[in-house]
Amino acid sequence: MIGQEKRADREAVEALVQAAFAKACHADGNEHELVHALREGTSFIPELSLVMEKDDQLVGHVLFTKAMVGKDTILCLAPLSVLPAVQREGIGSALVYEGHRRAIALGYTYSVVLGDPAYYGRFGYQKACLFGIIVPAGIDEDYLMAIKLTEEAPSLCGKLVYAKEFGI
Repeated sequence: MIGQEKRADREAVEALVQAAFAKACHADGNEHELVHALREGTSFIPELSLVMEKDDQLVGHVLFTKAMVGKDTILCLAPLSVLPAVQREGIGSALVYEGHRRAIALGYTYSVVLGDPAYYGRFGYQKACLFGIIVPAGIDEDYLMAIKLTEEAPSLCGKLVYAKEFGI
């Protein structure tokens, strides 16, 4: 079952995020601290901090926060976390698809993610530069991807500006 993260879930979510990234190739070990900081920032959207439960345990979490491209507000998917014991069971995919569905309902038209093209490509994410998004300095353009959530989405043109909590 997927639902909106509740205040009571916060410690469990941070532990889940820490466990999910403990052995990840491109992790810095601070992803759980990023989640905490993003919740306190102005880019946080409570409706887009989602958790999945399985057998009364939190097994997955996804967070979408606000980012900017020029004057347009878009979303940034980060992080997506699944407990290692239940990875490759479709939990991450379910969270991404539900996040997109809820984002569309809230009126958002684009999402970006910094991640593995092979993984995020299956959801329709493509190189961000194809959408008029200028990649910030220091980020590999092959790993910054975007998706147009609705066909009516306006064209974008500008540099991606992450929430300050990302430190980018």
